Amino acid sequence: MRRYDVVTIFPAMFAALTEHGVTRRARERGLYELALHDPRDFTHDPHRRVDDRPYGGGPGMLMRPEPLTAALRHAREQQRRATGSSGPVIYLSPQGRRLDHGEVMRLAARPAFILLCGRYEGIDQRVIEAEVDEELSLGDFVLTGGELAAMVVLDAVIRQLPGALGDAQSAEADSYVGGLLDHPHYTRPEVFEGRAVPPVLLSGDHEAIARWRLKEQLRRTRMLRPDLLASRPLSVLESRLLEELEQEESRDAPA
Repeated sequence: MRRYDVVTIFPAMFAALTEHGVTRRARERGLYELALHDPRDFTHDPHRRVDDRPYGGGPGMLMRPEPLTAALRHAREQQRRATGSSGPVIYLSPQGRRLDHGEVMRLAARPAFILLCGRYEGIDQRVIEAEVDEELSLGDFVLTGGELAAMVVLDAVIRQLPGALGDAQSAEADSYVGGLLDHPHYTRPEVFEGRAVPPVLLSGDHEAIARWRLKEQLRRTRMLRPDLLASRPLSVLESRLLEELEQEESRDAPA
């Protein structure tokens, strides 16, 4: 079983993971344990304040170091008691390394880690220097807090755990797993509002279907994310299919 701890002032938000869908079922199957730690529980004033004004002035508030540090150390201790060791503390931050499939698989291989969710204008730098092992970002934008980012990380990681998905091949067939975007998907009815399912998918020819799907993956990736193609070696079949796509585009181009 994996063990994930989250330090957050909004633990109720994580019901989106624990009470719904694949992540709920994975938890019920005992594939992971999620523990939530509220820094407000580690304050010593009646108002349970976890924020204060920044030194040097400026807009907004910062999360104070005392309750965050106490909550993180408590999370570490709880992980050690549960698993025998504690994993890295990961701060969800725009300054962090970009989350991608490789990062997801790296985290999925870990038995435990701790996610730190910031709020307001961020957290005191001394917490980052003393307690944080890694920083992770979803992209070049800012959220109102780290909770949504933490849930994205957990959702992506949990679905990679063996047994989390009903079909063992589902995770293997996801976009980005093979360095390509996913192919189009179709289900009943065969014709919907004049749009028909591609005939090859109805043929029963599994080799032809696999070839069509790979070609569509290449088509989408070439159109939408050419950087992915440039970052990986191509197989002989992929090179041949890309040549076919180029020939088709040349043939269909207006004279």
